Amino acid sequence: MGAILENLTTGGPVIALLALISLLSLTLIAVKLAQLWPVTSGKAQRQDAIELWQTGDKHGAQAKIEQGKSPADRILHFAMGAMQRGLKGPLLTSELERRGNEEVQRMNGLIRLLELIAMVSPLLGLLGTVLGMIQSFQELELAQGAANASVLAGGIWQALLTTAAGLVVAIPAAIAAGLFSARIDSAAMLIESAVGQLMLADHGR
Repeated sequence: MGAILENLTTGGPVIALLALISLLSLTLIAVKLAQLWPVTSGKAQRQDAIELWQTGDKHGAQAKIEQGKSPADRILHFAMGAMQRGLKGPLLTSELERRGNEEVQRMNGLIRLLELIAMVSPLLGLLGTVLGMIQSFQELELAQGAANASVLAGGIWQALLTTAAGLVVAIPAAIAAGLFSARIDSAAMLIESAVGQLMLADHGR
C-alpha cells in the first residue's frame, strides 16, 4: 500500500494518463493517415477529364473521375453533373463552395484533438514532475538532513520522468497535426484548381 501511495505522489497517475493519451494519439494519427493519404491523388485523371469536357465528351469526362477517391474528384464530378443539368452561375458557385467547405471540414476532423494533445501533454508531464519534486523535498525535510542521497536522487529522476513522457507524447502529435494540416491545405488548393479549370474549359467551348 505504501508503494502504491508513493507512486501516486511521484507521478504514477500522470504517467498512466499520459500512456492513455499516447494510445489515443497514435490511434488518431493512424485514422487521419488513412483518411488523408488519397486526398491529393488523381491529378492526371482530373486533367484528362477536363480535356474531355472541353472537347464535348461530357459523359466520358464524368466517367474518368467517377471512381476518384480525393475531395477534388468528388467536387469536380458533382460540378460536371450539375452543369449537365443546367445549373450555372451564382447557384452553382454557392453549392460548390458549400461542398468544398464540407470536404475541408471533414478532412480537418480530429486535427484539433491532436493539437490539444500536443499542447496538454507537456503540461501534464510538468505537473507530474512538480508533484514528484514536492514529495522528494518533503521526504528530505522529514529526514532532517539525514536522507540518503541515492533515495533522494531516485525520487527526483522519477519525477523528471513524467516531463520526458509528456514530451514523448506531445512531439509526434504536434508533428502529425502540422503535416496533416499542410496536406489538407494542398487538397483544398486542388479543389479550387480543378473547379477553376472546369469553369474555364466550359466557358471556352
